[in-house]
Amino acid sequence: MKTFLRIILALVVIGIVALAAIIFVPPVLTKPDSTIAADWKPAPGQAQYAAQMADCQSCHTADGGKPFAGGRAIESPMGTIWSSNITPDPETGIGDWTYDQFHAALVDGIAPGGVHLYPAMPYENYRHMTEEDIRAVWDYIQNDVAAVDNQVKQTQLDFPFNQRWGIRLWNWVALGKPGFRPDDKASESDQLARGAYLVQALGHCAACHSPRNEIMAQDGSNADNPAFLTGGEIGGWSAPDLRTASAHLQTWSDEALKDYLISGRNAHSAVVGEMQLVVAGSLQYMKDEDADAMVAYLRAISDVTPKPQPASDERTTDRLDAADDPTTAKLKAAADLSDGERLYLDNCSACHMPDGKGAPGVFPALADNSLVTAGTTKGLTEVILHGAAMPSTEKRPERLAMPAFGDRLSNAEVATLATFVRSAWGNSAPAVSEDDVTSVRQ
Repeated sequence: MKTFLRIILALVVIGIVALAAIIFVPPVLTKPDSTIAADWKPAPGQAQYAAQMADCQSCHTADGGKPFAGGRAIESPMGTIWSSNITPDPETGIGDWTYDQFHAALVDGIAPGGVHLYPAMPYENYRHMTEEDIRAVWDYIQNDVAAVDNQVKQTQLDFPFNQRWGIRLWNWVALGKPGFRPDDKASESDQLARGAYLVQALGHCAACHSPRNEIMAQDGSNADNPAFLTGGEIGGWSAPDLRTASAHLQTWSDEALKDYLISGRNAHSAVVGEMQLVVAGSLQYMKDEDADAMVAYLRAISDVTPKPQPASDERTTDRLDAADDPTTAKLKAAADLSDGERLYLDNCSACHMPDGKGAPGVFPALADNSLVTAGTTKGLTEVILHGAAMPSTEKRPERLAMPAFGDRLSNAEVATLATFVRSAWGNSAPAVSEDDVTSVRQ
């Protein structure tokens, strides 16, 4: 009995010591690459480009706020996380940080004072950035971003998520080795390696487009993991599959996929939600060769064979032709309509057309649209209730907007309309309930 008690006591002591070490012993930080000279400076334009490709501005700029001054609400399963001010303001931003501290934040998720950052900051991905790109982003923020005195709202999560020391345990399990290591596909050519780096590290696509595992870490950091980029969820919106046979974009031509990335629209679809911010703040500035590299990599990691169509009319060709589609025929006849069909004709068909194909580059197709058929219905419901706008980009400066229908339609009508478009023109997705709409409107 005494031996058993001694064992229990020893385990308790070990547990207390281990917990104290986790909470109080400073974390071991990844050191900057010592092979890069301390006085290294980015080439002209390199600093801004690295910051754009890392898309720092989208998360660290509130709606209507100053660039990089923080204050954007980021919804997570743990609660709302408020993005920080990363301008060089010494009081409310990062103006008094050293480069080593900035490096630790990007690579290890550790802020000055050993404070663990919530992984809404995608350091899972940024830790695979090159030393040159990390230094370039630092240089841009310190020298080209205007300092803004803006004390942002503090993140206050419920227990146990407010215990940031627990993130240290998560980091031990979730984080891979720092530095970029090409996967099998990326190793085949310099172009694929560049595309992989943009997707995996700078562009941190997996932060949204990969599923999460049991501990809420990204399921795979590169394409050697079959779950990588097979779809995720962010703030209740579906981040679609980019890789498998279910990935709509894998049926597009290379030209259409490239257009979507750099302009936010093509003959098939248009960006909404978080992706609208990504295109506006980051992808529209991609160099032509980088856009080609990203497209090439996304193609290389998929087994889907694209079906290129003429760029002038590359629309939803794998569905029924309008003449053979019963939904289109019924909408054109405008007789014996269901409530969903009537609501569509009254509110949507002028832009999205009776055949659900819209107008290329202007009105997105609803037939075979990943937002329409997503497993989570929040995105579609949000767009119907509150409207949406395409980003204004260098290639497509016009900021086309869909009006909000929340004041015009009741929750029941929105549910009926959304259910209709999720089952029309060959779409096949579950119905939307009135309760689903109510939760989004609130």
